[in-house]
Amino acid sequence: MQKTVFVVDDNDTNLAAAKDALKGHYRVMTLPSAGKLFSMMEKLTPDLILLDIEMPEMDGFEALTLLKNNNPDVPVIFLTSLIDAEVEVRGFQLGVIDFITKPFSAPVLVNRIKTHLDIDGLIRERTRQIQKLQNGVVSVVADMVESRDNTTGGHIERTSEYLHILIDAMIDNDMCTAELKSLDLDMLISSARLHDVGKVCISDMILNKPGRLTEEEFTVMKTHAAEGERIINQMGSRTENVEFLHNAKLFAGTHHERWDGKGYPNGLNGKNIPLQGRIMALVDVYDALVFERPYKKAFPHEEAVKIIMDGKGTQFDPDITDLFFKTKDKFEAVKV
Repeated sequence: MQKTVFVVDDNDTNLAAAKDALKGHYRVMTLPSAGKLFSMMEKLTPDLILLDIEMPEMDGFEALTLLKNNNPDVPVIFLTSLIDAEVEVRGFQLGVIDFITKPFSAPVLVNRIKTHLDIDGLIRERTRQIQKLQNGVVSVVADMVESRDNTTGGHIERTSEYLHILIDAMIDNDMCTAELKSLDLDMLISSARLHDVGKVCISDMILNKPGRLTEEEFTVMKTHAAEGERIINQMGSRTENVEFLHNAKLFAGTHHERWDGKGYPNGLNGKNIPLQGRIMALVDVYDALVFERPYKKAFPHEEAVKIIMDGKGTQFDPDITDLFFKTKDKFEAVKV
């Protein structure tokens, strides 16, 4: 399938020349202003943008800044007659990948674009392969943890689905948008699969004990949150995937904190608890409520919802609890 290139220039002659040079190689959209560019991007995301610098209303630098805030993965080449050291430095600092000088020759334009799109494609494929490998390793580790705990079969898969539901609802309701925009959401949810990794440090006698734990046993069980942080820190010393492990550590270390500060391991309260912990705290409890444990029978969905809502503002983030209530039917569908 042909890749799509947007050409943005306020000069009709330049637009026509670029379209004529590229039309046999790419799907070309010519746009006379940055405003038209952003309107078009609401409907279609290009593979590459050729962007003029000198334009009225919004120049190329301003447009590039907005592009990198909203569509950071789309490569941008400046198509311009303004070439000097100061312009180049500013452009590269803002995230442009190259400059093509006007007037341009058709072969130069085609080959420079081809080179960048080929490189971009190779990087994307390499990233996809790394993510696939990472997800495979995480799944094996998560399955290993879950296989030791005979009481929580399917817990990791279900909590991943609950997280999807809540995060989608947060985005739809413009909640924590700045924080969520800065995160790779697929990576975020994948990293949550390690939230109970610290349980590998808990003995089978405690982990699979039939009936309630004693106070001493529960004290040991609670150490799995801090142990999870420690294990993930050890992983971090052997890899460069900082974002993934940072999120995994927050899920592991803070999913038993409480909004009122009475949780563990650090007694964090309110929004001092990272967003990862506040979301996981709720989905973790919901799943524990609606499935049988050695110390309790499964609660009906309606009763579990009531228990969660009763914990609004004490155990759980009030805003996240309200979103849970709005999406409770979706939670029940996952449970089934």
